[in-house]
Amino acid sequence: MTEESKFFEDFEIGESFVTNARTITEMDIVTHAMHSGDWQPHHTNEEFAKTQPIKHRIAHGNLTFCVSTGLIFQSSSENPNIMAYGYNKIRYPAPVYAGDTIKVEVKITDKQDHPKHKTHGLLTQTETTTNQRGETVAFVEHILYATKRNPSA
Repeated sequence: MTEESKFFEDFEIGESFVTNARTITEMDIVTHAMHSGDWQPHHTNEEFAKTQPIKHRIAHGNLTFCVSTGLIFQSSSENPNIMAYGYNKIRYPAPVYAGDTIKVEVKITDKQDHPKHKTHGLLTQTETTTNQRGETVAFVEHILYATKRNPSA
């Protein structure tokens, strides 16, 4: 356990941080298409994309989600007391293009005891990803399974 490790009780509703930024590249989009098998033309065919309302190829939504998740892990301390429990309300309200730079604001918005496991609680962490223009390009409610320091309290 690292010195920075936090338990369920240590998290406060409203606490937040902002990650470093990262630019989405053409290579990211192509590599993601290769890994995922998602070769939809609005991601990979510029001529097709010109005929669509957005007029440009866009990054995959789940690419944006994956990069955002990585930025969060790079910007926070290693913590063996928390792990992903699930995700709610994943939305991509604006497109991400090759050349866009994104960052994530992370905020604890809820805490509750786990209904079955008294040794753990559930944290809700909102993750709002924005581009260099301040536009929200992804929004996620991330539920975290967090170890309690004193489960009998």
